[in-house]
Amino acid sequence: MVAEGFESAGYICDKNIATAIYLACHLRKPILVEGPPGVGKTELAIAASAYLQLPLVRLQCYEGLDESKALYEWKYGKQLLYTQILKEKLGDLLKGAEGLDESIARLHEFGDSFFSEEFLDARPLLKALREKEGAVLLIDEVDKSDQEFEAFLLEILSDYQITIPEIGT
Repeated sequence: MVAEGFESAGYICDKNIATAIYLACHLRKPILVEGPPGVGKTELAIAASAYLQLPLVRLQCYEGLDESKALYEWKYGKQLLYTQILKEKLGDLLKGAEGLDESIARLHEFGDSFFSEEFLDARPLLKALREKEGAVLLIDEVDKSDQEFEAFLLEILSDYQITIPEIGT
């Protein structure tokens, strides 16, 4: 059944690949596909995405790639714009406040809005983890990343969760 599904997606796979895909789907475990350039690893991921009807999320590894570039970044431009707007409205917000403590208390009512979902720019790993039904995560050229990043990838692929300190898990 898996082999036929892949064939309809334009990829002819043997029994071993079909079995690995079947087991990975039912056990909800990742598959590590490695091999020399040009053997069809990327095409396998594309066909798996089509067959499983899941989004394909690609992470291109390179020397110097770190967690922040693979997980998420903050939309600093948007944060700066909102800071300017807040600066202009600060007088109105603090009008009538008596002393520093009351001013700070009023500002705390707005929470930590600069580090919220609205300002979060999800990168490939976070995008893949957030997909409700799952995703086909293509991590290309892992050998170009450093050992710390490889250890980080192993941790994410075993736990399927991350923590964003400003937001939570």
